[in-house]
Amino acid sequence: MDRRNKKDMEGMSFRTIVLNVITQLIIFLYLLDNDTSWMILISNGIGLLIEAWKINKTVIVQRKDTFPFFDLIDKYPPSKLTRKTRKYDQMAFKYLSYALIPLLSGYTIYSVYYEEHKGWYSFIVGTLVGFVYMFGFISMTPQLFINYKLKSVAHMPWKTFMYKALNTFIDDLFAFVIKMPWLHRIACLRGT
Repeated sequence: MDRRNKKDMEGMSFRTIVLNVITQLIIFLYLLDNDTSWMILISNGIGLLIEAWKINKTVIVQRKDTFPFFDLIDKYPPSKLTRKTRKYDQMAFKYLSYALIPLLSGYTIYSVYYEEHKGWYSFIVGTLVGFVYMFGFISMTPQLFINYKLKSVAHMPWKTFMYKALNTFIDDLFAFVIKMPWLHRIACLRGT
């Protein structure tokens, strides 16, 4: 999304933006843990910074002394459409969690029994990244739900679509040329 000129969260899923930061961080940690090309590490690091920047553009992160040690405050006063977006975003993530929690639990059990890990850190990061790669398409669900409920995709510019299409093509082209873990290579072919 082109966030530079956008001054509100109308039609945007804030939770999806946060989920993208978390998944990018998990992928980055996995790539650090495995034998990966510096080009891939730098590319993913920049992607992580861009996702974090999106959070900074939408809310003010304020430090607190009590758990969870930070507070998120809207940068822009919410309009009626923004409040509807938030309501649908919350609803979509509620239903999404009903599917994701059992899937993550099941995949963790599978990973313990059938996959080999270097240590606890590798087990945790490897299991999380396997889950992210396997069920990454689910992260689009809240935004699709919001688009359906608002009956609009006007906030999605064609430049964003073209960027994602070009990015997917380049990922596919170089997936087998650059040194990276097989799990990440397959995810590149999938278009993640």
